Amino acid sequence: MAESNIPFRTTGSKLLHPVSELLGVPLDQVNFLACQLCALLAAFWFRLYLSPNKASTTIRHAVPTLLGAYFAIFCFGWYSLHIFTMVSICYCIMLKASIENLHRYSVIAAMGYLILCQISRVYIFNYGLLSTDFSGPLMIITQKITTVAFQVHDGLCKKDEELTSEQQRLAVKARPTLLEYLSYNLNFLSILAGPCSNYKDYIAFIEGRHIAMKLLERNWKPNGYNRLPEPSPAGAIVYKLCITTGSLILFLSLTKALPIVYIADDKFINEASFLARLSYAYIAMQAARPKYYFAWTLADAINNAAGYGFNGIDTKGQFRWDLISNLNIWNIETATSFKMYIDNWNIQTAAWLKRVCYDRAPHSRTAFTFFLSAVWHGVYPGYYFTFITAVPITLAARAMRNNFRHHFLSSRTKKFIYDIITWAVTQLSICYTVAPFLLLAVEPTFKFYKSMFFWFHILSILVLLVLPIKPNTVKSQVHTSSNNKENGYIRALN
Repeated sequence: MAESNIPFRTTGSKLLHPVSELLGVPLDQVNFLACQLCALLAAFWFRLYLSPNKASTTIRHAVPTLLGAYFAIFCFGWYSLHIFTMVSICYCIMLKASIENLHRYSVIAAMGYLILCQISRVYIFNYGLLSTDFSGPLMIITQKITTVAFQVHDGLCKKDEELTSEQQRLAVKARPTLLEYLSYNLNFLSILAGPCSNYKDYIAFIEGRHIAMKLLERNWKPNGYNRLPEPSPAGAIVYKLCITTGSLILFLSLTKALPIVYIADDKFINEASFLARLSYAYIAMQAARPKYYFAWTLADAINNAAGYGFNGIDTKGQFRWDLISNLNIWNIETATSFKMYIDNWNIQTAAWLKRVCYDRAPHSRTAFTFFLSAVWHGVYPGYYFTFITAVPITLAARAMRNNFRHHFLSSRTKKFIYDIITWAVTQLSICYTVAPFLLLAVEPTFKFYKSMFFWFHILSILVLLVLPIKPNTVKSQVHTSSNNKENGYIRALN
């Protein structure tokens, strides 16, 4: 028998190794997909048979926690101890720390533990990286731990007038019990691929108040009903599973056929023209997206299948199931500005950065948020190249928009031309900025940027030197300071 060339690398269960060999897919990816499909089936079962009308709150907390712990062990083996250790340490802080310092100690413990694990992965294992390693769940749990810590601090330590309207709405008035804390952090709905959600939303879901709470938040009046309806997530689930299937097909075909590392290959750089190198970089970056579309959309569908993720009613009267959606694919692919792209990519991480950093930083909010985002992502040098590159490009894009956009608003034709140009520039700038994020290391990053003649760096700096800094004339002058905060945090690339 010929020896298999499929990498046999996993710290988790080897039960599905025959399936890995049959499909030609690494075992860690097979384990991840198997657990997520099981989670989808379990989510349907949970909604139908363990609904708030049929099961107690204790059962609805305990079952997701046990299933989540099992999935973590199946995928990561003994490395899952890192997940359980972090949660245990931070719950002790939740119980024992003073309410004035609870959020600070939680951030230090969670971020510190995550950074140690990230450092070991890069420098001890010399960039050894499974495509689905345990640091992914640790990153999500870090978001959850810090989210609930700040929200408990807000609820027990601060007065209402010291909080924004959003912070008041999300403030938690009591420390979580052990079961609530474990359920929030380890539930099978989000243990492997997230997303992070607000603690109060999750508890409302477990207790059966989630849908009614969202309907009432939107001032919805049940005309013709004796009671609030129970919206079905079936349509949203089918739609998201179709996107998941399409993304998986694209990932298995395009992503593997167009490796991103080729943009830093010496032979390719020496033999291909600049236009060919730029074109391949753009296409390869486009081909890298389906992996994220697949994982995040499937995770969203799993939550919806359990009955979680309802977000009220839209302007057309349709039920929304996007409370914890992590992306908007159409807006990403048609983005005409850096801001629009960032607003629709990894949405829940952007919301977390805003909640725990941007809204709370005493000064230099953008810089602090960039820094937290970079550290949270990991210690690969490529991450920092991406965030550093994003700063001048973001500022240059804002300067260009404020100086030229108003000239193209006088007719539909001019606006259409403007949108086409800004779409092309935005897509190329994203490709240029995010390439180091996927290349990871210093050497291939410098090879790529050198092959591109650092053109976006130079162009951005020239724009900032030449163009005057003008305020955005389109913005309303009556925005409150809280609204300005909310709009400003997106400067930090998530």
